[in-house]
Amino acid sequence: MSIWWSLHLRREAASVPLARRLLLGTMETAGVDPDVSYDLSVALSEACANAVEHGGDGVHGDASEAYRVTAYLDGEMCRIEVADSGPGFASDSPCPARADAEHGRGLCLIRELADHVHIGDRPSPGGAVVSFDKTLKWQEGAPLVAV
Repeated sequence: MSIWWSLHLRREAASVPLARRLLLGTMETAGVDPDVSYDLSVALSEACANAVEHGGDGVHGDASEAYRVTAYLDGEMCRIEVADSGPGFASDSPCPARADAEHGRGLCLIRELADHVHIGDRPSPGGAVVSFDKTLKWQEGAPLVAV
């Protein structure tokens, strides 16, 4: 069995905990190990916060006021994608030199919490995409585990 959902969210700070709670609720209901769920929820929060802060440029009209979150739980893998209509990334952003930096640690944190991370630009209509996946661990008796 697999689960997927997609949200179209306004670029407002209140959207970040909404996406996080939906992901956590989905994974809890499916029976995903709480530690894996927590790691993915923190990574999702960082990606959403980045979209809220940097995800619009005013060029794309109303589209710049929103971003999209898509999550797939399929078999042993969870893949999450956060896409916005902002200016995109100039390059694959390196981690800041200082651990106490005020900004710029979110993408580094996502890289630490997920198994595979892709950070890039959307070809059309433009914007940034952060996608990441993680191998799932299941609680005993989890309803989504293949028999």
